[in-house]
Amino acid sequence: MSRFASLAPRQRLLVGVFLIVLVVLAGGVYAWLHDAVPGQSTAAKDAQAGGKDDSGVGILLDLAKAAVNEKRLVAPAGSNAYEFYLSVLQLDPQNKTALDQLHESFEEASAAVERDINNNNLDEAQRELSLLREFDGTNYILSLLGGKLDAQRQIQIRQDEARAAIIQAQRQQQQAAGSGGSMF
Repeated sequence: MSRFASLAPRQRLLVGVFLIVLVVLAGGVYAWLHDAVPGQSTAAKDAQAGGKDDSGVGILLDLAKAAVNEKRLVAPAGSNAYEFYLSVLQLDPQNKTALDQLHESFEEASAAVERDINNNNLDEAQRELSLLREFDGTNYILSLLGGKLDAQRQIQIRQDEARAAIIQAQRQQQQAAGSGGSMF
């Protein structure tokens, strides 16, 4: 029995050392997973992470970045980069990230508006154009796109009028043919 009694303290010591090592490793893994830096405040960590935070601005910037990556610059309505960045500017009018991204993506966004005009998606093009004008209402490209949109609307009106005239002429012919046949 003395042999078993002498092993118990060694086993306790080994188990204790094993538990200490396990706790230290678990703490290290936790810190690594959460990017915890000992002695650094949460504000300092946020600043180090590029200002990423859970505020409305941070969330909107994340949504806008995802929209840009998914090529949703001005469409669909309610879930596009321009709307997210403009919302950021409502909360923080001097937000450099939002302003820079709006400037960088302007050319591609205006090209999307032009595609919608060319594809006769005029209501969508109008919405997108208004969105771009909200950011930069004095840009000459937007003036040109506005003129193109107006011209395309006029063309569509003329085409609709021509179709209506054809339908009206067909009805008149049918009525004339129908009334001419009842006389005999």
